[in-house]
Amino acid sequence: MIEPLIRIEGLYKVFGVAPKKAMSMVKDGVPKDDILAQTGHTVGLKDINLDIQKGQIYVIMGLSGSGKSTLIRHLNRLIDPTEGKIIVDGEDVMKLGQKDLEQFRRHRMSMVFQRFGLMPHRTVIENVAYGLTVQGMNKKDRLAKAGEWIETVGLRGYENQYPSQLSGGQQQRVGLARALCTDADILLMDEAFSALDPLIRSEMQDQLIELQEKLHKTIVFITHDLDEALRLGDRIAILKDGELVQEGAPADILLHPATDYVEAFVKDVNRARALTVETVMKPPAHRITKGTIAEALQQMKTFSSDYGYYCTDEGYQGFLLQSTLEEAVKLDGSKAIQDDLFEDLPPISPDTVLEEIIPDSMGANYPLPVVDKEGDLQGNLPRSSLAEVLSN
Repeated sequence: MIEPLIRIEGLYKVFGVAPKKAMSMVKDGVPKDDILAQTGHTVGLKDINLDIQKGQIYVIMGLSGSGKSTLIRHLNRLIDPTEGKIIVDGEDVMKLGQKDLEQFRRHRMSMVFQRFGLMPHRTVIENVAYGLTVQGMNKKDRLAKAGEWIETVGLRGYENQYPSQLSGGQQQRVGLARALCTDADILLMDEAFSALDPLIRSEMQDQLIELQEKLHKTIVFITHDLDEALRLGDRIAILKDGELVQEGAPADILLHPATDYVEAFVKDVNRARALTVETVMKPPAHRITKGTIAEALQQMKTFSSDYGYYCTDEGYQGFLLQSTLEEAVKLDGSKAIQDDLFEDLPPISPDTVLEEIIPDSMGANYPLPVVDKEGDLQGNLPRSSLAEVLSN
């Protein structure tokens, strides 16, 4: 089993003057409102256990007061826990001294804030280069590197502008470039897109996905928006009143909510936009591998259906009907399978969202072949499976 890059074990946070004294009530399951009334202490987090793998976008979500922002601030020790461990790449962050903690923050983790956090008296390029300044990099090199990241996030030409001269979306791009510029392994994003208009927010989500495909950072992303969580997250953790109520892949949370609270969260989600083909496709079946028409027909007759997906060592080649092979075998059964025998049935990618393939599925009389980037058959998508998951 691969060791996680970040491991959170038994994490508790109680806010107040004497948090240790309230811990026995927390562990006994006393409701947080009762603890507040009796002790004046606020329970921020209760027994959080999470594993975050390298290269994931890990989304932590919940409503206001759920503890999600409190949790992310524990990762770089902007907040210290009342109890628990935070292990990053095998190192217990709680055991770091002040100097080591400073180096950890400068080199291992960068943060993108909801309100951009830009310095108004510095230009765009100075803001982006700030982390490198703190690291001690010389001016020439840090400005050159900052310029590269500015271009990456689409702000070339704005280097000498000030934050007040930029739109909200542009300011957040500066914040993202600043976080990426330090080459930190881990990116913490606390409601990073929440202050943006819907269209700009969608564009920033697109850009983050595009950048992640190239950079493979480990990103911990905080949001209260389930649509955003489903779009971005490889894994999602849902918090309620400081407790973890469900953790899993986006499709698992959407299709199998663990509690009434989670079910209320997901009930209004547009499944066609949130789910991909991979989440509803059937395993590969009716695979034809024989090379000649007669052999392929004989193989197809062992199936329960009158069709098959022709595959060679080079991957998926096309869709065959039994009736077509029966006609072809009359002419010459020893001939190899040729393209002219294939039916017009479009292959689809497992990563495609369901909304995009609905027209193809509704217009097809047979399950669509699901083919990956390497050209290999991964499964098939029957129209009935698509209808079932969308109707539910």
